[in-house]
Amino acid sequence: MAKGPSITSLLESGVNAATLRGKTIANNLANVNTPGFRRSAVEFETLLDDALRSGKAIKPKSIEPEIFEPQNTILNSMGNDVDMEVEVGQMVKNSAKSKAYMRILNKMYRQISSAIGIAE
Repeated sequence: MAKGPSITSLLESGVNAATLRGKTIANNLANVNTPGFRRSAVEFETLLDDALRSGKAIKPKSIEPEIFEPQNTILNSMGNDVDMEVEVGQMVKNSAKSKAYMRILNKMYRQISSAIGIAE
């Protein structure tokens, strides 16, 4: 049986994806009034899910977040598809994911420290 990635490395990949997503959302918001600008999004969780379901050995470096332009949203009169409410909602959702990844990592590191007797 092939050794899979550690949960720590997968969580770190999730943190990296959340960081990239945050930067992408900020870029979208910065361009809310830019004529012809198309919003970008980041895909990670679906890629991770697909890799986990494949049953094949997973290398965390092979599950990198991908930036893409959905192009399935309605354009406004300027040819721009950034919706401030949607972006803020995505920002809140992304913040929650990032906090969850960090809390789990923090708990794991505390457990490891406790197991090897390192004082906090």
